[in-house]
Amino acid sequence: MNYIDLFAGAGGLSEGFVQNGFTPIAHVEMDMHASRTLQTRIAYHYLKRIGKGDIYRQYLCQEITREQLDSYIPDELKQSILNIEISDHTIEDIFNRIDQNLIKLGFSSVDFLIGGPPCQAYSLVGRARDPYGKENDPRNYLYRQYVKFLSYYQPKVFVFENVPGILTAGKGQLFQDVTGYMNEAGYQVEAKILNAADFGVLQNRKRVILIGWRKDLTFTYPNFKVVEHSYLVEDLLKDLPALKAGEKIMIGNYRHEYPDYLKEYDIRNEEDLLTQHISRNVNGRDREIYHLAIQEWNRNQKRIRYNQLPDNLITHRNVESFLDRFKVVCGDLAHSHTLVAHISKDGHYYIHPDEKQIRSISVREAARIQSFPDNYFFEGHRTAVFTQIGNAVPPIMAKSIAKSLKEQFLKLTESQYLEV
Repeated sequence: MNYIDLFAGAGGLSEGFVQNGFTPIAHVEMDMHASRTLQTRIAYHYLKRIGKGDIYRQYLCQEITREQLDSYIPDELKQSILNIEISDHTIEDIFNRIDQNLIKLGFSSVDFLIGGPPCQAYSLVGRARDPYGKENDPRNYLYRQYVKFLSYYQPKVFVFENVPGILTAGKGQLFQDVTGYMNEAGYQVEAKILNAADFGVLQNRKRVILIGWRKDLTFTYPNFKVVEHSYLVEDLLKDLPALKAGEKIMIGNYRHEYPDYLKEYDIRNEEDLLTQHISRNVNGRDREIYHLAIQEWNRNQKRIRYNQLPDNLITHRNVESFLDRFKVVCGDLAHSHTLVAHISKDGHYYIHPDEKQIRSISVREAARIQSFPDNYFFEGHRTAVFTQIGNAVPPIMAKSIAKSLKEQFLKLTESQYLEV
């Protein structure tokens, strides 16, 4: 089983497919830092598969260089990461490069196409700030590039992920156009809003998951069962060392606690190193606000409102809207609120619940909320890394989706073989 990942980001969706035994033919991603992250993850999986995981650890510990790490990786794997923007000007070159890698990997056709165009243009917040509803935003039309891949490679199944706002953008016309183009390309499609929390992710995160299959195949949208559990968000945080605002642990050790959630969902394993436990600085005024917000939640289970702050802490003229601009990631709840890419700009919406630390969540804590395993290393500076994490599909959710599709795909393949 193989797949191509478009608009791949840091690889959250791809991770779910790799963990189910799929082979990536190509990841296409225009962001340089995200592409480097994908390269690092490809190296991790390859080295683990051939029993040389110690080389990956050496890289994390900065005992070997990036060039030395890359020297262990076969060319066809390194060449599967295409750091290039998908556009009318580049698509032929992308097709050619993927075609070459398809041959090198020994495949004659593509089984799955996955990924989703950047979603900012479809977001409700994005449209609220644009009086024209972003109708002229070129990102609204990237789905047409996605459809070109469907037409060219004719994969058996595809997974198209996006924010719920895509359903209502342009009064619903945009989504009708999306599905219309996919139908014309030869695919039956169905879309549902799925919540990552229903898959075992400790985060409320709703996404549109559109699944399509070639019209000549017998396929259905999977029936996903809601995962029941009793875990809390604090299970993601309590084994990590305490940090002060601005402190960081690039390579370090965990606390002794090993929460069951981390074991059950393979977020932390015995051989893992703690990496990228990096917190951002907090100025004096924001520190006071953070402290009040933490106290208000931990003692009263209430969110602090901006217009409730002492006068000396209010600096914005607007005290009538966006009143929840300071928000605690509540450790005593079953799910965090949605993690988004804005965390790269400030941490006000993601305050750590520990009153002794008074900071926003670290890079590693954000990655855990998104369900990335601790052995997932993100390349780039802190802002770039937060952006990658905030934009990602939670790997645990992706793993469940890939597993359900794999089961149906194998049955389909078996029935076709028996018919022959």
